[in-house]
Amino acid sequence: MSALVLGIGNVLLKDEGVGIRAVEELQRRYQLPDEVEVLDGGTSGIELLSYIADRDHLVIIDAIKSGKAPGTVVRVEGEDVPATFRLRITPHQLGLSDLLAAARLTDELPGTLVLFGVEPKSMEMDLGLTEEVQASLPKLLSAVVEELRKLGYPVEPRTAGISETPSFWEN
Repeated sequence: MSALVLGIGNVLLKDEGVGIRAVEELQRRYQLPDEVEVLDGGTSGIELLSYIADRDHLVIIDAIKSGKAPGTVVRVEGEDVPATFRLRITPHQLGLSDLLAAARLTDELPGTLVLFGVEPKSMEMDLGLTEEVQASLPKLLSAVVEELRKLGYPVEPRTAGISETPSFWEN
């Protein structure tokens, strides 16, 4: 059994970088088993095919327009995940849509497909997340960790030397 947690986004466009920031924090705050790989997918698309091939589980984290309040965390699963990326808000989501389509055509789509999306407030060119999206990170991380545990992966919090301030905000 193996899983990939894939953070997607562009850290140069404020909340669009939430997927990347979330996987950074996941690795910083939690001890993951060897069967769980965490990957900063950036704005990549089809070139990620080799990373998702032969996985049992794929968990994607990205900014998703859902029409809800900024910072709202939404969970999408199964066939609804590719459909969500067809309603893209950024160019990289077109690439992710193509990636999932290619994985389906080559029979390399993982058996379990889950997307955790966060409603962005701002996608202007700027580093860092808005307060609303930043405040949603603990809930987002808890949801991802719970999903991994539900799938059978032991995930434990790291305790020594972990500050509450996300690593990307520390100087």
